[in-house]
Amino acid sequence: MSTVSTALKPIADNWEWQHNGLCVDQDPEMFFLEPNMRGKQKRIKEQNAKALCQECPVKMKCLEHALSVPEIYGVWGGMTEEERLVLAQKRGITYGYIRV
Repeated sequence: MSTVSTALKPIADNWEWQHNGLCVDQDPEMFFLEPNMRGKQKRIKEQNAKALCQECPVKMKCLEHALSVPEIYGVWGGMTEEERLVLAQKRGITYGYIRV
C-alpha cells in the first residue's frame, strides 16, 4: 500500500460536522437575507439566526468553514456576512474578489 493512499480520507469527512448542527432541521431561508433587506427587519432576521447558532455544538466548525470557502452570504457560525468580513480582515484573509 502506498503512503499516499493511507493519507487520503473521504471528502465527506470534511462535511460530517454539518449533520450535528442545530440548523439541520431548519428552513435554510432562516439564515439568508432577502435581496435589499435592510433596517429593523434585517436585524431581527439576523438576530434570530444567530440565537440558534449560540447553542450549536458545531458553531466554530461552521464559522471556520465559512471563512475558508468563503461563504459570503448568510449567517454562518453565529456571524453575519459583515461580521465575518471584519474577522477575515483581522486574520489577514483576503478573498480576491472581495475587498476586506
